[in-house]
Amino acid sequence: MLEIKCPYCGKRSQNEFAYGGDATIKRPKLNTEVSDEEWDTFVYYRKNPRGDHLELWQHISGCRQWFKAKRNTATHEIIETYELSSNKEEHS
Repeated sequence: MLEIKCPYCGKRSQNEFAYGGDATIKRPKLNTEVSDEEWDTFVYYRKNPRGDHLELWQHISGCRQWFKAKRNTATHEIIETYELSSNKEEHS
């Protein structure tokens, strides 16, 4: 069983968490004109990296907070977790 360290609550079972997607994706700015191609790219096209990757997770059965986790996609090892507001590892 995988353990994930919530930056707010500490280590918990993976069953308490929900994966939220790639933390490196940047949403188009609000109230700006976005082409159909740019929107399609944002919504549908994702990289599938092998190795260390920054992801969003939510502690759904605990504090319900969102946070970032640096996880190795090949081994599933959670390397480190960060509060959502942290700029640490922004460009991993």
